Amino acid sequence: MIKIYENKGFKETREGFGKALTLLGRKNHQVVALCADLTSSLFMNRFSKEFPERFFQIGIAEANMIGIAAGLSIGKYIPFAGTFANFATSRVYDQIRQSIAYSYKNVKICASHSGLTLGEDGATHQSLEDIGMMKMLPGMTVINTCDYNQTYAATLSIANYLGPVYFRFGRPAVANFTDENQIFEIGKALLLTEGKDITIVSTGHLVWESLEASRILYEKEGITCEVINVHTIKPLDEKLILNSIDKTKCIVTAEEHNYFGGLGESIARVITTKRLSIPQSLVAVNDTFGESGKPMELLKKYKIDRDSIMNHVKILLEKKKNQ
Repeated sequence: MIKIYENKGFKETREGFGKALTLLGRKNHQVVALCADLTSSLFMNRFSKEFPERFFQIGIAEANMIGIAAGLSIGKYIPFAGTFANFATSRVYDQIRQSIAYSYKNVKICASHSGLTLGEDGATHQSLEDIGMMKMLPGMTVINTCDYNQTYAATLSIANYLGPVYFRFGRPAVANFTDENQIFEIGKALLLTEGKDITIVSTGHLVWESLEASRILYEKEGITCEVINVHTIKPLDEKLILNSIDKTKCIVTAEEHNYFGGLGESIARVITTKRLSIPQSLVAVNDTFGESGKPMELLKKYKIDRDSIMNHVKILLEKKKNQ
């Protein structure tokens, strides 16, 4: 029987970030925070009130924010620079590349409101390319958390990590199901459920969708899925993924991102370089921009919800059977 995870209540991942950031401010006087006019949206207001001397409201000037964060890191501070994911990447990519990644600055780029589930703000604000952009930068660690508890734990963890980090999380209230007292290990994926039929590797909001897909497939059809939560896309936990597909012989990857440049492509690279003949199916946005709408309706329309994951699983299992 597969392990069933309980939703302990819907909570916003960005709130987990804000709460942990405030705790860091109390514990570590080298932690500073910068924001590009979105303090309330990223729950950074508590930090700004408790530590006004260590909070910098930059305004709608994201490039300046990145440059200031790079400078603060030279002074041995640990800057957490927060804004929406779209503004944290495409708007300031040159500054990140030249001022942070190239010289391996200890800056944490904290990107809220990522992916389709940003919802009603529409395509101009929905970041579906950011993981690809950031993982291509040498030395950049890329993290994408799945719920409130994991986002809280990751925020604490990256403060102790020396080097640039792109930290991606979301806007809406989503299922909160991971351990409240978890230890977040950068680069270490999590095996959530064990199975023998197929591997599902997912990240961010689609981890819960993958768990629900796995539960339904088992209850209705007896299919056992091995579900892996990849919260760190770079560096990727290749060992855990390879061990799983060595057992199941097929893999579905699920992400709230474009097909191109995301988690699925990273895993395809691993499979190819190891010269493995393993069928893979990618649940991701099919090379298009998003649109305005309710978060769950958008996941369904763009075919990255639990029903879509189940469809990919069934198609891939049929392909494996006929090999």
